[in-house]
Amino acid sequence: MTAAIDLTEKFAAFSDHWRPRIAAQLNGQDVRLVKVQGVFPWHSHADAEEMFLVWKGRFRVEFRDRIVSLDSGQFIVVPRGVEHRTAADEEAEVMIFEPSEVINTGDAPASEFTAPSGQTV
Repeated sequence: MTAAIDLTEKFAAFSDHWRPRIAAQLNGQDVRLVKVQGVFPWHSHADAEEMFLVWKGRFRVEFRDRIVSLDSGQFIVVPRGVEHRTAADEEAEVMIFEPSEVINTGDAPASEFTAPSGQTV
């Protein structure tokens, strides 16, 4: 059944950082919601692009040669195979669009940042 998804309600349903939750799925892609604060490990995804859309707060995507800062309402697509890390000085709420099989830490070693797969909100 098709129903509206209330992002404010969905983000209010969890409080932990760096643990994406699946809010919807379409065409083999997840729409993931994540709260972020601090700095995520360097990594890449050899076979997938990622789109980060800032819903609330300020968020940055760091590349080895530059930093892209994003405000609410802005997004960026990270090309497949490009090493990056994400960060936020204050808590931010971000939507991620990526293939369902993508592991959030990509090619980085498993760590406390590696989120369980399949968590929904």
